[in-house]
Amino acid sequence: MKNIFGVLLLSMVQPILAQTKLEKAITSLEDNYEQEKVYVLTDKSQYAAGDKIWFKSFVFDGYNRSDLSTTLFVELYNSDKKLIDWKTVLLTNGEGSGDFQLKEDLPEQVYFVRAYTPYMTNFSEEFQIVKSFPVYNPNSTESLVVAKSSDWSAKTFPEGGNFINGVPTKFAVRLTSNASLPENWSGKIVDAQNPNVSITTFKSFDKNVASFTITPASGKKYQAIIQDNAGKSKTIDLPQVADSGLHLTVNSSKEGIKYTLKGVNLKQQLQNYKIVGTINNHLAYKATIKQLNNEASSLIPTKISNGANGVFQLAIFDDQDNLVAQRLCFIKPNDLKLEKAEIIGQSIKQTPRSFNSIDLSPESYFKNYTVLVSEDDGTQKPEEDNILSGLWLTGDFTTKIDNPAQYFSKTANSEALDALLISEKWNRFDWNSVLSGSVPTIKTKSQKFLSYKVKPVKNNALMINSSVILLLKSGKSEPVISPFQTDQNGYVYLNNLSNDEPLTVSLFANSKDDKESTAENLFVTAEPLVNPTPFTGNFPGTKYKLVKASGNKTLPPAIAKAINTQKNIKKTESNDIEIKEVELVGKKKDPKEELDQQLSTGMFSSMNSTIFDFVNEDQHAEGMANILDWLQGRAAGLTFQKNNSGVNVPYIRGQQAKLYLDEILTDPSMISTLPINNIAMVKILKGAGLIGDAVAIYTMKGNMKSKNKGKEAPKNNSAIIKGYDKPSEFLVEMIDENAKIENDTRETLYWNPNLFDSDYVPPRIKFFNNDSAKQYKVEIISFDESDNLLYQNEIFK
Repeated sequence: MKNIFGVLLLSMVQPILAQTKLEKAITSLEDNYEQEKVYVLTDKSQYAAGDKIWFKSFVFDGYNRSDLSTTLFVELYNSDKKLIDWKTVLLTNGEGSGDFQLKEDLPEQVYFVRAYTPYMTNFSEEFQIVKSFPVYNPNSTESLVVAKSSDWSAKTFPEGGNFINGVPTKFAVRLTSNASLPENWSGKIVDAQNPNVSITTFKSFDKNVASFTITPASGKKYQAIIQDNAGKSKTIDLPQVADSGLHLTVNSSKEGIKYTLKGVNLKQQLQNYKIVGTINNHLAYKATIKQLNNEASSLIPTKISNGANGVFQLAIFDDQDNLVAQRLCFIKPNDLKLEKAEIIGQSIKQTPRSFNSIDLSPESYFKNYTVLVSEDDGTQKPEEDNILSGLWLTGDFTTKIDNPAQYFSKTANSEALDALLISEKWNRFDWNSVLSGSVPTIKTKSQKFLSYKVKPVKNNALMINSSVILLLKSGKSEPVISPFQTDQNGYVYLNNLSNDEPLTVSLFANSKDDKESTAENLFVTAEPLVNPTPFTGNFPGTKYKLVKASGNKTLPPAIAKAINTQKNIKKTESNDIEIKEVELVGKKKDPKEELDQQLSTGMFSSMNSTIFDFVNEDQHAEGMANILDWLQGRAAGLTFQKNNSGVNVPYIRGQQAKLYLDEILTDPSMISTLPINNIAMVKILKGAGLIGDAVAIYTMKGNMKSKNKGKEAPKNNSAIIKGYDKPSEFLVEMIDENAKIENDTRETLYWNPNLFDSDYVPPRIKFFNNDSAKQYKVEIISFDESDNLLYQNEIFK
């Protein structure tokens, strides 16, 4: 991606020219402090157990989509920091998508999604996004409730960091809490010696911040007395008043950023003081003061960012390159540079189950869109976060900010945003550390896609500096046979793999007469070089707490609708099976049906099943380690999770499925050792009478022979490379009367993380209404080739 920020060299007289300690520090910033951040969009803000979480991730390097990383780890945790599930997401132009299927028996509590790139692990874990959301379960013994009150703390922050005698100083007041903040609060400033007399008062802009201005006197001790709407009061001390120092004031407008410096009792006055402005880790402005003067001011034009928005850090250094003042401000807070989607046609209806469409212009500079359409309940509840707050605030600041999206809404208060930034510090780097010459240690470098270290073993010994042949096979594609040379440690490296289907790596070795050897004495392992890292920090506090569930458990209306939607999905699947049964009446039995009847007995003869025939069909299973690995991604609703032994365990609709071998209950470890060539049929049963959800495996009988082509590699002679997790497809389906759905309560009506502009058809958002929606919330995100942001979040009626 391009660096959109230019560098403006400006001075009261002339720019800095010498290679000083500060100059070296600025060079170090550019070279060593490139960092990424993540924003994760989910289709909903709360879920029911059994729901699917759809997510889209955006990875940024500063304010541009990142080209540093092509891999993102997205992890799902419960409140006890237990890893529930994780996805390896392929990033294309800094974007990637995926989904989590929540189990139906998931306990009711707050869950957390953590997202980070391998490169981000070089820096503080605090900058990795951790997003929380409640999951409700009507069968849980505990219930989530919103805590009525929470303890909070407060701090005051003088603008620029200094509080100097006789100089009017703007302060920000910031409240923080591990859970929830009071709705509103106010306060007054007093002299500690005369606390009953108010010097000035203030009211909160929002839950986070307030501001006031005071002119201090030397020797005085000032305090802020803060009281919330519940009557809770706290008294905090303001900083001690200094007799000398540098005072900095900043004002950001459409024209630019105006700063004013005032020195008090400085020996050299402001002569040779330096002003440095940075955006992320890039130098955007630099000036020095040559005159002997105690006051100086200037306007930094918005061309420092090419007119783009973002956080600007202004730092002031004295003549010895010591940091004496610093301030964060937002570039053009009242003029957000955002594009809107060009809509060339739409058909929006309120009729239940009606078809709706929104057509975007094919002539736009924006070619790929992320689109989310949900039912809007008309409450006009503001969103807590969005891609704007993730890009400009929460991705860079580690302190908790309540409802950060409010600072970029149509009714945003620029004074509140300015006060928030006075209370914050840019922690991506510390000027004093940079000036001292320290740089971050980069242990994990960015690499393209996934890489693996393959270890071939023959006769229980490493094959050092040897020629080997690897057979690589992914899905139903033709296998690729490639020669490799092991290194001095006996390893072969497979780099830059972007497969989203399991890749089987089988080992062969050249014999003396150059013929392939497939002897049992060959063994191979594949170890990923790009791995997730354990989470060591603490999850952010939330407004929820768990209480013992009462007899009549009350669920939020949206959750009750979500549970009903899950029931509707099961009805739809059952209806599909009934239709298939009708279609089969009168038809001649095919070989698969005959095999099923030959192998299945009464309880296992349900029509609600998916059958894989290994006797009459070539299932392309050669090279797979076991049948459970082969089944991944081959049946709707069937997913797998590895147990502690690394064996895949099947789940159907989020519930662990039973495993049967020739209709005898067994376990995954037993199935994982069964040679695939011995398997005649695999049957996936969903809600089959007394059996329930199950995977039934049948072995060869009598004269049966496998249809699989080729010679299967010995089990210990192959390894499976999982690769990237392939996103599920969000189905846009019409629910008609045949589906037996009495009440369609879907909240997410359309989800498309990659709606693209084809050559012949305009990008079309198409969805079917549920039974109650009268208006729709449509969120559209896109970037053009120059990383200009398109963001639209509005209500369609």
